[in-house]
Amino acid sequence: MTLSYKEIESPVGKLKLVANASALVGVLWEWEGPNPVRLDAQNDDGHNLVLMEAERQLFEYFAGTRTQFELPLEPDGTEFQKKVWHSLTRIPFGKTKSYMEIARAVGSPRACRAVGGATGRNPLSIVTPCHRVVGANGALTGFGGGLETKAKLLALEARASESR
Repeated sequence: MTLSYKEIESPVGKLKLVANASALVGVLWEWEGPNPVRLDAQNDDGHNLVLMEAERQLFEYFAGTRTQFELPLEPDGTEFQKKVWHSLTRIPFGKTKSYMEIARAVGSPRACRAVGGATGRNPLSIVTPCHRVVGANGALTGFGGGLETKAKLLALEARASESR
């Protein structure tokens, strides 16, 4: 499978969007290594339609005009990870859920740590909103983009929610 990528500037730093011919497979932080997405033979391709659409929707998100992404997604992971990532897409814009709530949602109420591990391996940051997952007490916990970035994304969503 040939992957294409496009780097974009965003309010939370440079992002690398990665796609195959039909779906987005990664939204990576500039300092992130190849672990979340296998980046074999890839092309810098600003004309890939999936990448262009992902860029457009991300800019709308950062502008506060998009609350939900409508992109074809193909994250690479285990079945459990995919269940967790799908559950993350169901967390409403501007809201948060705990790891325990996600564990219950995927039918594994005792798997909080496994949910944390799967969330940490989410290859589609922002689009699959792992930044909306918090500790049981509401505290901000681990995030691939850093806790400062997580706080910025949650604040952006809070401001956009208030203006609706």
